[in-house]
Amino acid sequence: MAENEVLLFKDPLVRPNDKSLFSILGDKSRLWLGIMEHMRHHYPDAAGEWRYYNDGKQWLFKMNRKKNTVFWIVALEDTFRITFYFGDKAEPWIEKSALPEPMKRDFKSAKRYGKIRGISIKMADEKDVDSVKKLVELKVQASKH
Repeated sequence: MAENEVLLFKDPLVRPNDKSLFSILGDKSRLWLGIMEHMRHHYPDAAGEWRYYNDGKQWLFKMNRKKNTVFWIVALEDTFRITFYFGDKAEPWIEKSALPEPMKRDFKSAKRYGKIRGISIKMADEKDVDSVKKLVELKVQASKH
C-alpha cells in the first residue's frame, strides 16, 4: 500500500454497496462498472461480494470464479486498487503477455507470500481497465493448469 492511500470502508457493521461506493469513486465509477460488465459478459460464472476482514480491519471486494479468487479490490479515497495474486507458474505467461512492461517488472520483483506474488493497479483510466481484463484472462488461464 502506498503511503498516501486512504483506505475506506473500515466499519465492520456497515457493508459497502453501490451507492456508498460510487459516492466516493466519483467519475472513476465508470472504471468499476467497466470491469464488472466485462466479468458479467465474459465470465458469467464469476461472482463478487464485499467481505470484512479483521486482519486488515476493512471491507474488501472479492471476485470469485468457481472456487478460485480472481481478484481483490480495496476502495480508496477517490479510486480503487485491484490486486491479482499469481503463482510462480504464471510468470512465463505474464512475461509474454501484452501487459505494460512496468507491470511485468513489478511482478518479478514483488514480495512473495509463500509461492504467490501480487500485481496491483491503482485505477486511473481506461488503460487500467484494459490491463485488468488482460490480468483476468491470465488468471483464468493459470487456474486451468
